[in-house]
Amino acid sequence: MAETTRLALLSGNEALALGAYHAGVEVATGYPGTPSTEVLEHLVRISEAGEVDANWSTNEKVALDVGIGAALAGKRVLVTMKHVGVNVAMDSLMTSAFIGVKGGLVIMTADDPGMHSSQNEQDNRYLGRFAGIPVFEPADSQEVYDFVQVAFEVSERFDVPCLLRTTTRTSHARSKVEAGARVVRAVEPSFTRNPAKYVMLPAFARERHVVHLERLEALQAFVEEHPLTVEELRSPALGVVTAGISYHHVREVLPEASVLKLGIEFPVPVERIRRFAAKVERLLVVEELEPYLEEEIRRIGIAVEGKRWFPRVGELSAAVVRKGFVEAGALPAGDGPSARPPVPGIGNRPPVLCPGCPHSTPYLALGELDAIVSGDIGCYTLAAAPPLSSMDTCLAMGSSIGIATGLAVSGLSKQPIVATIGDSTFLHGGIPPLLDAIHRQANMVVLILDNGTTAMTGGQPHPGIAYDIRGRAAPAADIAAICRAAGVTSVVVVDPYDVAATRRALRAAIAHRGVSVVVTSRVCVESPVKSRGPVYTVLSDRCDGCQACMKVGCPAISWDLATMSTPPGVKIDPAVCSGCTICAQLCPSRAIVSVRDAKAGDAKAGDAKVGDGKVLSLAAAPAETGSAR
Repeated sequence: MAETTRLALLSGNEALALGAYHAGVEVATGYPGTPSTEVLEHLVRISEAGEVDANWSTNEKVALDVGIGAALAGKRVLVTMKHVGVNVAMDSLMTSAFIGVKGGLVIMTADDPGMHSSQNEQDNRYLGRFAGIPVFEPADSQEVYDFVQVAFEVSERFDVPCLLRTTTRTSHARSKVEAGARVVRAVEPSFTRNPAKYVMLPAFARERHVVHLERLEALQAFVEEHPLTVEELRSPALGVVTAGISYHHVREVLPEASVLKLGIEFPVPVERIRRFAAKVERLLVVEELEPYLEEEIRRIGIAVEGKRWFPRVGELSAAVVRKGFVEAGALPAGDGPSARPPVPGIGNRPPVLCPGCPHSTPYLALGELDAIVSGDIGCYTLAAAPPLSSMDTCLAMGSSIGIATGLAVSGLSKQPIVATIGDSTFLHGGIPPLLDAIHRQANMVVLILDNGTTAMTGGQPHPGIAYDIRGRAAPAADIAAICRAAGVTSVVVVDPYDVAATRRALRAAIAHRGVSVVVTSRVCVESPVKSRGPVYTVLSDRCDGCQACMKVGCPAISWDLATMSTPPGVKIDPAVCSGCTICAQLCPSRAIVSVRDAKAGDAKAGDAKVGDGKVLSLAAAPAETGSAR
């Protein structure tokens, strides 16, 4: 569907998708991860006619490899991922500049200063420099739209992948975008055999390294005069070098300062910076996270200040930038254009698992078993927090099984060792460490939490789901069968809504010698459509306040302050309850019943039926469940 609106209010992610679409992108892939996820999803929405072959890949390295292959066939390709995803793709990324691309290849790295939804806040400008590929950093949605199109042109002109770096703020903030129309590329896919360029045997790679260095020299000359870098001369007393969202903070706080705003941060336009520095009396750098630009400027012999005044952690804001300028003596203390009234204090609101989350039961059981739990990246990482408090380590995607293997082979024997990993994460990076654990004959349990989606990033499909990003039917991997094929002799699939069965399965798995696998199979209550059953309530005359139900950490359950005195008790918020029945199964007093049974005065009320709520098959496609996803 061709885009007809020339002026729109778009998030940075939407602008990136639209810019890539208008640039003639034909293949798009990636792995979901905040703050990058919406790019591929929006691209699917605006390319309903199927001009773009878009889909999620198993992991970021696979996505980049798919992208490189399509680019070598002459296609324009967009690959999306968050900053830590680039770590997964680094093996391919580091050599991709040697073989080139033929068609344009743009890789989005969505960095996350402040760690809003990440395990670190690494600065991927260094990875772009490390790989020797151009790094673009836009400051707002209009620049995101424009920069991605320039990045495709640069990629094709110099036969090199390009890295487009956004941050959480530029990805999710909305601003005005003036857009053009889609470029229709009349390029037939083709592949030209050239082993000396595409097959990285050592002899060929040595020659390609020389070509790569020559390309970097050409890129250096190119960026020196490129219009994406903008010089704004105002007061000569102070000059600021900046890029990305930091530019807007500088302009808000110190509008009279001269500014050199870099659009391309690798290669750094050193001569452009020299000329700018010569025009000002004092030079500062304002940049989020690491002193990347500051180090580059100091390396070429120019006196510059930066991280002495501005923090290396967290997002910058107008207030933080103003504080830095004040401390640097570049701005007087007191009221200023960026001053804001204090924000009223609010109570802490820690993230919790959703009401009816199928991950709650297995973590409750693991806490009862006093297991050492190696966790992974996903919604279930929240099980580390009270009241579940059932996770002891969490490092990176797919690391849980490897860490548990290390714990197991180290000789620990007093406590059971369990690795917990989600279905999408298992397919992303859990299979290789599972093979290693089997080969080492490690005595451990792998608990695969299969909720039929990539839940934490919004419910995206993965290769274990029977539909793709457009809702079309697709083959689904059988996780239990994969584990058996890998050599696991004890594989059990259990419904986590069945509390007793889940407990029995974990106890049996722990008793098994060697690697055992328990798969908890129950669709996420929030995706692809909300799954709800009859709402539950508490019969106050039966409740003795034992708190067994509250150990699950369900947001629908709280202390009923009105009955705290005689007798104490709990209450269930009917607007929040999903009808999962877990709390009712845990209640020894049979005080938790469905509202339907309570109103009917059922004498057997309290005999919870497992999964009384609406259950969606993990293999069901959106069309079968009525979802528009």
